Amino acid sequence: MNQTVSLALRNLLRNRRRSLATLLALAIGAASLLLFGGYTADIRLAMLTEYVRNGGHLQIQHRDYFLYGSGNPTAYAIRQHRAIEQAIADDPALKSQISVVSPMLQFGGVAGNYDAGVSRTVIGTGLVAGDVTRMRQWNEFGSAQVSPTYLLDGAAADAAIVGTGVARVLLLCEPLKIANCPKPEVEKVAKGPALDADIAALAEMESKPQPKAPAKGRDKARPGTPAKSEATPVAAVPNAKIELLSGHGRGSPNVAALNVVAAENQGTKELDDIAIVLQFKQAQQLVFGRTEPRATAIMVQLVHTADMADVRQRLQALLQRVAPGEPLAILDFIELNPFYTQTVQLFDTIFGFIFTLIGGIVLFTVTNTMNAAVVERTTEVGTLRAVGLRQAGIRQLFLTEGLLLGVAGAVAGVASALVISAVVNSLHLTWLPPGGSEPLPLTVRVWGQFGMLAVTAIGLVVVAALSAWWPARRAAQLKIVDALRHI
Repeated sequence: MNQTVSLALRNLLRNRRRSLATLLALAIGAASLLLFGGYTADIRLAMLTEYVRNGGHLQIQHRDYFLYGSGNPTAYAIRQHRAIEQAIADDPALKSQISVVSPMLQFGGVAGNYDAGVSRTVIGTGLVAGDVTRMRQWNEFGSAQVSPTYLLDGAAADAAIVGTGVARVLLLCEPLKIANCPKPEVEKVAKGPALDADIAALAEMESKPQPKAPAKGRDKARPGTPAKSEATPVAAVPNAKIELLSGHGRGSPNVAALNVVAAENQGTKELDDIAIVLQFKQAQQLVFGRTEPRATAIMVQLVHTADMADVRQRLQALLQRVAPGEPLAILDFIELNPFYTQTVQLFDTIFGFIFTLIGGIVLFTVTNTMNAAVVERTTEVGTLRAVGLRQAGIRQLFLTEGLLLGVAGAVAGVASALVISAVVNSLHLTWLPPGGSEPLPLTVRVWGQFGMLAVTAIGLVVVAALSAWWPARRAAQLKIVDALRHI
């Protein structure tokens, strides 16, 4: 075997120019595959990181909330969410695997800026600020994308964050100091209540303090709702004021006066135009009022993504014990975000298509090289057969040459991909994803993707070896007399 390898290596070095051209084709093909694979791997892990930071690895929900809950969240909310959260936190088997357990409340509503006379429909999300801060620090895969600081952590109970699209529609760009925010092409929007008179009066009641002297009506400000000081002029307040209208659990409308502390880009324009985030307790008070407060989901963020299946199984057993009467389900971030699966499948399909194209190029390149070698060394083959080398030995010799070319090309391709990816990553480039509204870091994650490296390298080596099989078979079938007479 050692003699065969040594002889094959000498034959490759005999025609250095042709062997080098074949080697470069293999190396370029391998490097191209790995660079594209590293780029798609970084996109996949960046998406995974973003989804886990925002919603956790797993979510406990009513079994029908994912399909029907957006239309009526109060009907599909979790009653015993506090008991479930406490049981998860106290479970000794889950403590080392779970980093954050936090409730969430999503609902639909109408946000209005009555001073400007504008309003729009929104999707509100109530979150526990301290939990969100910890969730945004999760970075198991070393993603270069940095989540913004959660500004509601430590803010007042009536504080809120809106998407930049919501701020633009509600004419809050100037007070929130949003750069590159176009203004509507109208002279001025007429001031006045944006909603019906009775709803506007309800918002007025929520935002103003009650006078010391008894008033005519019996309306009182809802406990916990911060009052707006009339002595402080609006221009002096750095935060914008809005009113958020939502349907009460019993069907009646409820309004909360909120201070918008910032506008935060939500990543996609569709979400950016409807998103408003507020404190979890404020959201519960707005949606449920004096009735029993609930949550639409319980987010569970893990320390390691690989533990997701094990934790999911443990949580199912815990729910049967803690809340046996509630129809609950556990969904992972893949089920909650179909776009993630669709994106991964798309890139896998593209990667397979490119691998097929490059594999075809490698096949014809190596086959051409081996065919040329057979033609040039016909007399040599006849001599080897004449001194006693069998057909299997001839086939083994040419297959070994193809295998050596494949190994050398794969090694050169892997090394080139690692160097190029390091250079690209050091440039700190950015790109704007389709449907996105904010540039993302452009990185190529080749190092660390050992599965991809192994599959690509072994695949090209196998293709190179198979490409040499037909020329090797043709050389082995040459007749000795005809080969010796070949000029």
